[in-house]
Amino acid sequence: MPTGSPSNPANRLKAVRELMETHDPGLGVLVVASPENRRYLTGFTGSAGAAVVSPTEALLVTDFRYIDQAQAECPGWEVVRQGPVLVDTLAEVVARLGPKAVGFERDHATFGFYQDLADRLKGLQLVPTANIIESLREVKDEDEIGVIREAAAIADRALEEVLPLLRPGVAERDVALEIEYRMRKLGADGAAFATIVASGERSALPHGRASDKLLAAGDFVTIDMGAVVRGYHSDLTRTFILSPATDRQKEVYRLVREAQAKALASVRPGLTGKEVDAVARDLISGRGHGEHFGHGLGHGVGLAVHEGPRLSPTGETVLRAGNVVTVEPGIYVTGWGGVRIEDLCVVRPDGVEVLSRFSKELRVL
Repeated sequence: MPTGSPSNPANRLKAVRELMETHDPGLGVLVVASPENRRYLTGFTGSAGAAVVSPTEALLVTDFRYIDQAQAECPGWEVVRQGPVLVDTLAEVVARLGPKAVGFERDHATFGFYQDLADRLKGLQLVPTANIIESLREVKDEDEIGVIREAAAIADRALEEVLPLLRPGVAERDVALEIEYRMRKLGADGAAFATIVASGERSALPHGRASDKLLAAGDFVTIDMGAVVRGYHSDLTRTFILSPATDRQKEVYRLVREAQAKALASVRPGLTGKEVDAVARDLISGRGHGEHFGHGLGHGVGLAVHEGPRLSPTGETVLRAGNVVTVEPGIYVTGWGGVRIEDLCVVRPDGVEVLSRFSKELRVL
């Protein structure tokens, strides 16, 4: 497997061809239709189409709306205008290349897409492939990291700007809307996902989307947010308390912060996601809250807000320099509330670079 993230589209194409050969020496063509993989491989930012890769050919099939855009964004790729039905044009292109076996993305292709392609390519073997492009995407080059750093900085600033809105009587939904507006004003292309604002008992919902609930005195307020810049995502979570804060709230917050700090300090190449997850999980479990930490410690972030590698009890992937991952332990007590602290960081040869700059000191507002 290639050891690093290719720094330009030509190198990415070369690396994908090498992985095709490793996956199956008889694999003559790979069809790539998932948006993130297609963009990573070709540079195409349009919303429709598929890439077709052989050992000697690189073609991008898209419809009339995107022909000029694709030709400008994808030097070195032959742009093919799609007919009325994408799969018909793909079949024509694949047949012209004359492979015996055709790879398709196992984890992204719908059953309908597979059936339609198989119907049109009778006599050819269709091979489900996994992690050919995803494995390359896991390791970011410095250009990618620079864009992610920019997205993280936008999220940091937007959250700081919205803090005055966190007061009793304000709806969670209004806080989320203001965050997304401010990220756009600061230069983001959009929000990385629907902004989470969960307060009071709802803060025990790890993915509690913003509701009409009004913030109240004494509430935890957990905000999970991210920006998109040129296709790349950021991810940030902070938890606040609306005065007055109880001793129990402060104690749980301190525990989550301690677990997060220890896990961040452990991140380095050579450890598995499972080993890093255990650093935070063992501490939280040892303090009596194991059952209240029910999700993985973190995940990769890039062209998708959730991608590899995973930091979780089942994360067997070995971390490599250039991985961009979140570290986000949490404690969630049903009927009471919850705390999560999340930073975005880069695995470096000698440890970790934290991209999230927003303070983790407990803020009682």
